[in-house]
Amino acid sequence: MNATERQWFSTIAALETCALCGAFGVQVAHQNEGRGMGQKSKPWQTAPLCPSCHHEIDNGKNLSQDERRAQMRLARLRTIDRLIEAGKLRLVK
Repeated sequence: MNATERQWFSTIAALETCALCGAFGVQVAHQNEGRGMGQKSKPWQTAPLCPSCHHEIDNGKNLSQDERRAQMRLARLRTIDRLIEAGKLRLVK
């Protein structure tokens, strides 16, 4: 992992609350889509998730695979919104 990736993960973890349920205390969760076994997705394909939401998306039995993927996409969109609002990510022309 390079310095840029470490900085990204640190920034995501610093959001402190789950992108889905709002619970305090997060893990940096990777998107589990479009990658091979044992491979992690790109650093920006992550979101801050509480342990419960992270488990449900990765291993949960209450949602279908499509629902779990939709939840992760929602978490990633909310993460981008929060980063922009916090001034940690900015749009350029």
